[in-house]
Amino acid sequence: MTATMIGGDRLHLHHGPIDLIIKAEAKKEDFVRKAYFNATKKFESVLEELVAELPLLKTPISSVFNPPKGQVARRMYKSTWPYARRVFVTPMAAVAGAVADEILSCMLTETILTKAYVNNGGDISIYLGRGEKFTVDIKQLNNTGLGQIELFDGLKIGGIATSGKGGRSLSMGIADSVTVLAGNASDADVAATLIANHVDIPEHPGITRIPAEEIVDDTDLINQNVVIACENLDSHDVELALSRGNQFAQELLNDGKIKSVAMFLQNSFRLLGTSFQHLTG
Repeated sequence: MTATMIGGDRLHLHHGPIDLIIKAEAKKEDFVRKAYFNATKKFESVLEELVAELPLLKTPISSVFNPPKGQVARRMYKSTWPYARRVFVTPMAAVAGAVADEILSCMLTETILTKAYVNNGGDISIYLGRGEKFTVDIKQLNNTGLGQIELFDGLKIGGIATSGKGGRSLSMGIADSVTVLAGNASDADVAATLIANHVDIPEHPGITRIPAEEIVDDTDLINQNVVIACENLDSHDVELALSRGNQFAQELLNDGKIKSVAMFLQNSFRLLGTSFQHLTG
């Protein structure tokens, strides 16, 4: 495990596959130092705790009847359990966001911060004190930006996550990317994964799929086909795939599981949720 400062005010924590960029702000520098100390201390045990319960965390949530023991694992369980009867998903769908949430929670212990974030490879846990703001760039996979939105404490958005076939993980859908804003990063993480899975045309001959275990030996997506290629689709097919993702995303919005979502597929996009009403170029 390594812990280094970047630019004098950000903390970089790295251990195995977990890579965090952290920033804390406070009226007293002692609070910032304490927050970074707490984050580093907790991070020392995160990977070990996850590995200890990995078989359980890679089990479909519908078959997990007892909550795991670790704090990060419990966050993963809590975020994925509501989907147990709806779709295939394992607690691992929330791992990046849950790690970010847990580290941020530890940073807020015994400190008074005005603003803080933990960025775990693009899945971000955010804390905003009264009057504080956090700017989010909304971009497509090719880095083309749609604009920016400003989050503030009154929106009650504490997490951002992105998923899709252009991301780090395997995807069962064809979305280039799906970005979700939610109450915490763990909830945003699993929702982004599932919405991206629903942006799809299962019967389309131009979409190539293979079993996930043929790509990653220790995947949690056992017996699930994942997308490895998608041809350029005509406008009708793009809209069909996005509309399927839109329908599932709207259900999550109606249930209060997420706050907003941006879906991208081959230069087309859909935006849902009030957060994007103030998107600025």
